[in-house]
Amino acid sequence: MKEKGRKPSDFRIRMIRRASWVGILGNGLLSALKVTVGFFSGSLALVGDGIDSATDVVTSFVSLLTAGIVERPPDNEHPYGHARAETVATKILGFLIFFAGAQLALSTLRSLFSGVSRPLPEFPAAMVALVSVVGKSLLAFYKLRVGRTIDSPMLIADARNMTGDVVISLGVFAGIGATLLSGIAFLDSIIALLVSLWIMKVAFSIFMEAGDELMDGLDNPDLYRRLFDAVGTVKGAGNPHKARIRKLGNACIVDLDIEVDGAISVAEGHEIAREVERAIHLQLKNVYDVQVHVEPLGNLEKKERFGLSRQSLETSGK
Repeated sequence: MKEKGRKPSDFRIRMIRRASWVGILGNGLLSALKVTVGFFSGSLALVGDGIDSATDVVTSFVSLLTAGIVERPPDNEHPYGHARAETVATKILGFLIFFAGAQLALSTLRSLFSGVSRPLPEFPAAMVALVSVVGKSLLAFYKLRVGRTIDSPMLIADARNMTGDVVISLGVFAGIGATLLSGIAFLDSIIALLVSLWIMKVAFSIFMEAGDELMDGLDNPDLYRRLFDAVGTVKGAGNPHKARIRKLGNACIVDLDIEVDGAISVAEGHEIAREVERAIHLQLKNVYDVQVHVEPLGNLEKKERFGLSRQSLETSGK
C-alpha cells in the first residue's frame, strides 16, 4: 500500500530562500569589513575570520540554489522527488567549510615559520571582531530558529557553523586584545591557527552527519518505537517487521511488513494496511510516504536481511 507523497510546502521553500538572502547580505558585509580592517590593521586572525565569513556567503548561495531544486516535483528520473538535494547541499557545505579552514591553517603556518617579523595589530581590529560577535550571534539565532521551524537540516547545519563563528570571533577579539596588551605579535597568528582548527572540526561533523542520511542511516531509534506503537493501535495488524525509515530532506519515507489473518479477504487486508498508514501519519511527523506490505500470520521469510522489528531494536540496546 502506498499513500501519495506531498510536495514540499511553498512556505518552507520561501523561508529557506529568505534565510539564504539574510545570510548572504549579513555575512557579505561582515566578511568585507573584517578582511579590509584586518589587512590594513595587520591582524591575520581577523583576516582569517573574514575569510570564514566569506565561506558563509558561499554556503548561503548553495542554500538558495538548493531551494529551487527541492521544490521540483517528482519525475521519471527522480520518483522520490528532489528533497534529498538539501542533504547533498549540506555535504557540500561541510566540504567548503573544511577547505576554508585548511587554507587558513596553511597560510597561518607559513606566516609563523617564515621568519619575518609581523607588526602588532591595531585597535580597530579588536572593535571589528566585537562587531562580528554581535552580528554572527544574530545570524546564527535567526537561521537556527528558521531551520527548526521548517525542520531544515541544511539551515540547522549553517546555523551551527555560525554558532562556531561566534566562538571564533570571540577568540579573535581576545587574541587581538592579548596581543596589544603583551606586545607579542605572533599571538595573533596562534589565534588564527586555532580558528582554522575549529573551522575544520565543525566542517567534519557536518560532513559526517550528512553522510549518514545519504546512506539511509537514522540514528533515532525512538522513531522506530513510535512506528511500532502506531501499528499496535490497529486491530488485526500484527508483527510489524522489516521496518525501514529513511530521511528525505525534512520528511521520512516508511517501509514495513505486517501480518494479518490469512483467512480474511484481500479487501480486508487492504483496509488494515490503510489503517496502519493513517496511524503512522498520526504518530510520526513529516511522513512523506508509507508503504505497507501485507503477509499472512506466521509467515517466515528466511532470506529477509533488511529492516528492523521491535525485537531486533530492543536486542540492539538502542
